[in-house]
Formats: sequence, structure tokens, C-alpha cells
Amino acid sequence: MKKHVLLLFLDGVGIGEKNYEYNPFFRYGFRTFTSIFGTIPSIEEPFLSTDGFFLFPADATLGVEGLPQSGTGQTSIFAGVNAPQIINQHFGPYPYSTLIPVLKEKNIFKHYLDRKKKAFFVNAYPKIFFDYINSGKTRLSVTSICCMLNGMPFNKAKEVHQGKALTAEITNERWRIKLNYKLPLITPQKAARRLIRITEENDFTAYEYFLTDHLGHGRYVGSLPKILDELDEFIFTLLTEFNKINTTVVICSDHGNFENLEIKSHTLNPALVISAGVGAEGIKNSVNNISQIKDAITSL
Repeated sequence: MKKHVLLLFLDGVGIGEKNYEYNPFFRYGFRTFTSIFGTIPSIEEPFLSTDGFFLFPADATLGVEGLPQSGTGQTSIFAGVNAPQIINQHFGPYPYSTLIPVLKEKNIFKHYLDRKKKAFFVNAYPKIFFDYINSGKTRLSVTSICCMLNGMPFNKAKEVHQGKALTAEITNERWRIKLNYKLPLITPQKAARRLIRITEENDFTAYEYFLTDHLGHGRYVGSLPKILDELDEFIFTLLTEFNKINTTVVICSDHGNFENLEIKSHTLNPALVISAGVGAEGIKNSVNNISQIKDAITSL
């Protein structure tokens, strides 16, 4: 039986305190947690499990002082290395220049492609992204760099129209409002089902969601309940409808931030990880920090 792996990366989501004022998961509720795991994870209760679903913390500090950052955190996840230790600091939002060769050699997409398997990055990019890279600028996210290093084509609006990709905010709303794209609005449920279908067409699939980190930094605050609800419905649909017989789903983050809206910086809280489906318990048992996620996935 052919197996499929989906890595859903959530930027800036940690497991925080049980605080109904500053932790949005407690303040607004999150059906994915309460319906599947029976409660909302917290520092006081960071390990949750039920019938093939596992939620657990992963250390994001990796033994290096300071607040974890996206560049090193995402490099650690996608390349399976202790990136902050390599450069002796946490660094972000983009990967430090000396980490680019590490990403080129060890990124998770390359692992699958080298084995003649199908690897796919679901996110689509707007025209302003292509204008940026065509201008010669090179400050790109870890996932974008991985795609470039592997010669993987970037999805555009065309692929979103065709149902072959997703915009980074799930519903297409920001592409419509801020970028004036004539994309149809889609529901979080439809987006999740599209992601499930795409996952079943590939050996390894990745999708990146970054609004959680933006919200944690104090952006789009007025839209927070709506954005959180869309993310909740998206993840809930994904976890309740994917094929648990032949698919592994791993949801993870690079550092804490969103779970504590009292501050606008990253946190020292452990990163959130959820594993479900094929080999889910093994992933839970083998991941203590974010640098171990890649090896846990590729050893399935």
C-alpha cells in the first residue's frame, strides 16, 4: 500500500499557559483541540492523545540562549539539524547565509526526490513574489529556498484556480482584497479537502500557514477571532477526514508566539506538534525537539 505524508507547518504556535485572557485558544476556543483531544493543550497539560491522534510539545530553544526565531527554527524542521547550534544563535525571519548549503543538502523535499518519490509544496505565490525574486533579491523563507534548491516549480494563481494549490491564508480572501486577484472565496472545509486530495497524489506534501505568527506579533488583531476560526475549521476537517490507513499527518511549528498575546515577541514555550495516522505514535515517541521532526517523518 502506497503511503502518503502531509507536513502542515504553522508559523509561531507554541503550547502556552492556561490563560483565558492572553492565550487565544482558551479565550476564543478551538474545536480541533476540544473535539479531538477533549481539552486545550497547555503548559500544565502539554501531552494529549486519543485513538491515533497525538499532541505534544517540542523544544524550540535547542540548547541555545535567546528567543527562537523562524529562520533557524524552520531550517531545523525542514533539514533535520540543530540550526541555532550551527550558527551559535537564533536567527530570523530568514535563514542565515551559512545555513543555505545545509538546506541544499539536507532538506526534506530532497530526501523524497532523491528516492524518486513525489514531493510537493502546496502554497501558491502571487505576482509580487516573482517580481521580488526576478529583481535579484534573495531573502526568502526556508520553504521557498527549499523549492528553489530542488528545482521545484512555484505554484501561481493559475494552480489555485485549478484546485491544484492553496494560498497561504487558506480561503483566498487576502489575495482578493489586498492583491486584487479574482480568485473565488473558498471555505476552510473545501481548502482542507483539497489539501487531502493533493496529499493523496504525492508521497510527501507540505503546506505552510503563517498568519498565526503575524497575529502573535500584533498584526490583523481585529480579525483574530475570524482567522482563528478559519484555521480551526481547516485543521478539524483535515484531521477528521484524511485517510488514516495510508496517510501520516504531522502538524508542527517553529517556536512559540501566538499562544501568548500579552507580548508581541516570540516566546520560550515549546512548539506545538500533532501527529496522526500511520506511525503517529512513533513520531510522538521520537520527537523531543523540532530538529527531530524530519527524521521522524522520513523514517516512516
